[in-house]
Amino acid sequence: QVQLVESGGGLVQAGGSLRLSCAASGTIRYINTMGWYRQAPGNQRELVASITSGGSTNYADSVKGRFTVSRDNAKNTVTLQMNSLKPEDSAVYYCNANAAIRSIWNLDDYWGQGTQVTVSP
Repeated sequence: QVQLVESGGGLVQAGGSLRLSCAASGTIRYINTMGWYRQAPGNQRELVASITSGGSTNYADSVKGRFTVSRDNAKNTVTLQMNSLKPEDSAVYYCNANAAIRSIWNLDDYWGQGTQVTVSP
């Protein structure tokens, strides 16, 4: 009942930038935390960055200083600005929302389909 659609992935050379966007839609009552996770082949899915409804952010150590997460609460969107990209950043990036739907007050996690980010050397 909460749909997340990512966009902005693609191929970029090392040192370049990409901006990922995620739009949440559906029977949303409230979105607590939104964030980005990534998963490379053979690796676990890991948190990249998250942001609370109040604007508090959390970043993986590997991306601190390079990535910036932001959100627009009115539009239910979250954005990940990725600068100084490295080949090790290559992964499928998934949008996540910890949200409550209209019919159920409790918060649950919802996931987007993922968008591919490939950083060439």
